[in-house]
Order: sequence, then structure tokens, then C-alpha cells
Amino acid sequence: MSFDLVFFGGTGDLTWRKLMPALFQAFRHGKLPEGGRILAVARDDQSDERYREWLKERFREVEAGKRPSDEEFERFAALVHYRRMDLSQPEHYQGLKDWLDARNADTVVLYLATSPHLFTGICQQLGAVGLNHAKVRVVLEKPLGHDLASAQQINRAVRSVFAEAQAFRIDHYLGKPSVQNLMALRFGNALFEPLWRRESIANIQITLAEQLGVGTRGAFYDDTGALRDMIQNHALQLLTMIAMEPPASNDADAIRDEKLKVLRALKPFTQESVARDVVRGQYRAGMCGGHPVPGYLEEVKVPQDSTCETFVALRTEVQNWRWAGVPFYLRTGKRLAARDAQIVVNFRPVPHQIFPGASLPNRLVIKLQPEDGLELQLLAHKGTGPGEQLTPVSLDLDFDKAFATQRVGAYERLLLDAIAGRLNLFVRSDEQEQAWRWVEPILDAWAEDGNGPRPYAAGSWGPAAASALVARDGFAWAEEQ
Repeated sequence: MSFDLVFFGGTGDLTWRKLMPALFQAFRHGKLPEGGRILAVARDDQSDERYREWLKERFREVEAGKRPSDEEFERFAALVHYRRMDLSQPEHYQGLKDWLDARNADTVVLYLATSPHLFTGICQQLGAVGLNHAKVRVVLEKPLGHDLASAQQINRAVRSVFAEAQAFRIDHYLGKPSVQNLMALRFGNALFEPLWRRESIANIQITLAEQLGVGTRGAFYDDTGALRDMIQNHALQLLTMIAMEPPASNDADAIRDEKLKVLRALKPFTQESVARDVVRGQYRAGMCGGHPVPGYLEEVKVPQDSTCETFVALRTEVQNWRWAGVPFYLRTGKRLAARDAQIVVNFRPVPHQIFPGASLPNRLVIKLQPEDGLELQLLAHKGTGPGEQLTPVSLDLDFDKAFATQRVGAYERLLLDAIAGRLNLFVRSDEQEQAWRWVEPILDAWAEDGNGPRPYAAGSWGPAAASALVARDGFAWAEEQ
């Protein structure tokens, strides 16, 4: 299958840090379809050869195991081309169309790795020159809007040019092997699904924690914040995959229909419930990884009076028969105690205790990063004699060890799916808009709250109020248990 993959924003950080290395890995693993061309477009005036040289230098900054040898890069670079484009000039889009039409590939993938405020104009220009025919797919990188209104505006612009089946809204978390295993865990095994409901589960916790601060992205982050950056997309997508009903098939729309039902069933926020059930924080100076680090307000390009949140913890419920009354706790933040992304399913205790001592409930930990695996925490006898207390034991599965050969990274998987036209791991417009609809009351309440975010020390697990949020229901975060 011949394909042309076009990166708008071909000299941007996303393209050289994530997309080109992911494509190289697909090429190295023999997974990239034959007959492909990769075209980077940007405003710089340079040739194919100069761009390839520039890209080779950028690859030196990729982690060692993913860097190409000189021979590998030469073979990969033969697929890479460059074209100068000013995205405000209609004639440049016509030139792009002519370049693509000259070969007439089976599939054309247009990846918008640009600022979202350019999406509308780019899509309109693509439509004007006819680069929206049945062979064309458009990939939209997050953030897809700043609020519900801007997301709807982008979606209207995309729909005016492309059919929904041509629009691939990317959320790179959905490409992680560990996230794909959520579906396999639930719907490929008979073990858990009978227990996957309110009668057996006490609470579910989703944590997306980072040790890094905002670094050089202070200006971007201050206009975004943790709620928009992580909760509205990544955390909610994970919640839908945990809480959804079994789809009728592995078809993209069957899956996305069930995810949308979960988003619509989430308990809506009011100004009062935001004050009660949402904690926002902002990191101050502290110690991370044994080194002193500055506070958020001391970071580059961050306003001294910023009220941007770098931490969010919230409590919600899925209001349906399966999950009624089960609290879902979502948490994300920067400069936390560890880089740790995981989903913890806490089961209810046994209804009648016959063994001596305190008994911890069973727990299933779905590890997303830095490890990728499953840990099932049970209770067992050591066998030391009568009357002994039960001891926690773990059944631990490390996917990286179990499936060690050529595991596919998130962007690699999603790029290959976009080329093949598989929509299963991409977000549909109604999902995206419903997520914004649910988040927006939190943003509105914060806009009227003069108190701002709670401070927390870098290297901690966030404000103490986040622990109190969970303790109010009689539970604790996983690291506090």
C-alpha cells in the first residue's frame, strides 16, 4: 500500500522529538508499509538534503536505544522529503496538492502538528484545493480547543471539509500498550468482568503523576493548566475504558459509543460540588529526585502572580446501574514524589472476617508508566502455624518482560493506525465535546474563586486536601495505604 504522510509543523518539537523517531522505529521493525513517503512542511526555505541533515542532528538527542545507525538513517531518510509552505498562502496548498497528485498514493495522511489555533485555517485551505477526497485522512494533535466553545469551533471547521471517518483526533495515551491492555484485561478474559461492578469494587483511583516541572514550556502551560492538559483528555479517556460496558464488537464506533455513554453518565459538577470535590494546587520550591528545584512561580516565562494549577485531584461518580455510588478519584500533577501513572481498583473487603488481625481488601493495580504491567494484591497464609494473620502477597506481571521483543510505542502505534485507517484508538468529536462539557463547570467555578490554587512542596504528593478528599469516604490514596 503506497502512502504519503505529511507533517504540518515539520520543524517543530513534536515532529522531531516524537513523530519522526516513532516512524523510524516502525521502519526499523519492518512495520512501516512499503511505498511510503514522509513529507515535512514548514516556513523554512531548505531542500530535502538540508532537512535530512537537520533531522539527523535532531536524532542525536533521542534516547540511545532508539537512535539510528548511519546506515539505518540513510535508508530511512530516503523516504523523507521537505517542502516550504506558508500556511496563510492558498497557492502553497495548491502546490502541495500538485506534489501529492503527481504520485497518486493509495492513502494520504495529513498530520497537523501545529498550534490548534491554525487547525481551522489549514482545514479550510485543504478543502479549497480538494485535499479532502476519500483517500485523505487528517490527524489532529491535542490540545483540541481551550474550552467547549473552541473545541466545537474546531470540530465544525473539520466537519465542513472532512467526514468524521477521515478525522483522527489523537490522544497518545490511548496508543500505550498498557492502555490497550485495559480492553484485553476486561473483554478478553472471563476472570474480572463478573466482579467489575459496584457490588465488588469499593473505589477506583487514576493517577497520572510527573516529577518534572514545566521547564521551558512555562508560557504554554500557564495558559493551559493541569485540568486541560491531563484530566480533560488522558484521565477521562482512561476512566471511560475502565467504566464502559462491553462493546458489541471491536469496531471503532462500537467502542466509542460505549465510552461516550460513560462520559454522559458522569456526575455533573456545580459550583458547590467543585468546592467540595475538586482540589487544585501549585508547586512551590522543594526537593525532587534528591535535587532542589524551583517553585512554579520561579519557572521561566511564568507570571509572578499566576493562579495556574499544576495539580488537580477530584472525586466523581458514574451514575448508572453498574457503578452507582462507587467513587472515582482522578489525580494529576507536576513535581510530585514520583513519575507514576497507574489505575488502582480497590475491591470491597470480605463480608465476614474469620481470620485474626486486620484484613486488607484485594487490589488490582494497572501500571501504565514507568512500568507497564498488572499487579493483583491478595492475602495468604505464610504457613507458620495456627492463629497467624494473613499476609499480603502480589501476583505481578511485567509486560515489558513478558513481551520483550519489539513492543510498539504509543506514537508508533497511532501513526501506523492512521496510515491503515483504524480509528479504534482515536477520539470521536462527540466524545471530545462531552469531556469539555463535563470539565467546564470546574473552570467556571475557578474563575470566580479568588483563593487560587493550594501550595504544595515539590517532591510531595500534592496538597494535604487531596488526601482529605479521599479520606472523607473512608479511603486513602494507594501510596498511603
